[in-house]
Amino acid sequence: MSLAEQMDTVTDASAGTVDRHETTETFESTNPASGAVVGVFPVHDADAVDETVERARAAAETWAALGFDGRRQRLTAYRGYLARRINELADLVHRENGKPHADAILEITLTIDHLAWAATHARRVLGQRRVRAGMLAANHAAYLEYQPLGVVGVIGPWNYPVFTPMGSIAYALAAGNAVVFKPSEYTPAVGAWLAAAWRAAVPDVEDAFQVVTGFGPTGAALCRAGVGKLAFTGSAPTGRKVMAACAETLTPVLMELGGKDAMIVDDDADVVAAADAAVWGAMSNAGQTCIGIERVYATSAVYDRFVAEVTEQVRRLRPGSDDEATYGPMTMASQGGIVRRHIEEAETGGGRVVRGEADPSLFPNENYLVPAVLLDLPEDAAAIREETFGPTLAITKVRDAEEALERVNASSYGLAGAVFSRSKTKAMDLARRMRSGMTSVNSVLTFASVPALPFGGVGESGFGRIHGEDGLKEFTRAKAITRQRVALPVNLMSFSRPPRRPMRWPG
Repeated sequence: MSLAEQMDTVTDASAGTVDRHETTETFESTNPASGAVVGVFPVHDADAVDETVERARAAAETWAALGFDGRRQRLTAYRGYLARRINELADLVHRENGKPHADAILEITLTIDHLAWAATHARRVLGQRRVRAGMLAANHAAYLEYQPLGVVGVIGPWNYPVFTPMGSIAYALAAGNAVVFKPSEYTPAVGAWLAAAWRAAVPDVEDAFQVVTGFGPTGAALCRAGVGKLAFTGSAPTGRKVMAACAETLTPVLMELGGKDAMIVDDDADVVAAADAAVWGAMSNAGQTCIGIERVYATSAVYDRFVAEVTEQVRRLRPGSDDEATYGPMTMASQGGIVRRHIEEAETGGGRVVRGEADPSLFPNENYLVPAVLLDLPEDAAAIREETFGPTLAITKVRDAEEALERVNASSYGLAGAVFSRSKTKAMDLARRMRSGMTSVNSVLTFASVPALPFGGVGESGFGRIHGEDGLKEFTRAKAITRQRVALPVNLMSFSRPPRRPMRWPG
């Protein structure tokens, strides 16, 4: 394929016109800011999904045979392609997801960094190495390596349609697997663009990364298609359905589910910095961030100052789709109903609600939500227990950091969190004891930008890890090999060993 044809392919895919399968049913992807159609995509049925997985299975052999160096070379080419067309992809994310262009640039930049780390470190983490054989097998050499699973299925979310699924895709590819990716039905154009970019950058193994589009049944078909592993990002209820479908074929799963992430603000915290971080963590991407801050527990010593600083910052926030907007619309309109319910229940339940000063009458549709700070809520309130996934922040006064930690850990979720304290010792102690997969100290969300750190949760937030060494190993199987170097005078693991030599443990 010529370079011009490759460019046309990517352009067509971003417009939603490319379909490699015979199918009659289609669906539209729309811009949440305006309702305009972004693209029209096929609804791939089980036969189409099976066909895609079979092509991926053949490509997986070629891809694995390239070895670490060959894969690194091609992943570097893909990374470079994304970097050169970062503005084009960011424009598409802005149109289909709704987030500001600058936030889309940040998301893609993080993705490019993770691609580089996975490609660079795959050999060191996964390549064959010798391990100690121990006393009983001293005459043997022992080896360990991590082999690819074959084809990895990835079902991605709509809130971070590039960064989150690529946390699985990049690491699975670096480990030697082919990937079949089903993007969210709310962001299929982004998924199609990523796959088309792969075909343009890596034409010699283009089927190593493919996309199928559709709704729940398409995802269920991918679960049942015999992939080596299925990586899912989404809600806990949907995650249970994915696990049930995968259980039919004993397909292992990686679950990156929701969160109700909390921040602890201790007596000695930098209140201004903590408030700035809390507002960003809660309101960026319209609050549609699984690792975003939804709850804050501030000690009585700093509570009033913290609330004053947060509410002052929140009043200045303005949702919109222009370049000056703080954040964009809700990508999924139905999620707005959950956010409104949590706010209404907070008000009727005796809590206080402080809203931003943006005028809702100026918004083009109901997908735009004014930010809200929720105060004085009981711990059984929906906005404390349930994932809100919108531009809200609940702040609760506590006696001290220990009470804060107790309330943080009472949640069924356990994805991420944050601690603000000037005491390194205390902050690290609180971070370690927080029931979460990741914790930031004196910042928010920072762990996601460190490629060497694993990413994942506990409890209702799922299991398994992407990113880092754990993320590479997640998409492999450990292979153990022993090789006899010299024969022993007496082979203890044989029926031919001399009589009257029973196996007795010394002592």
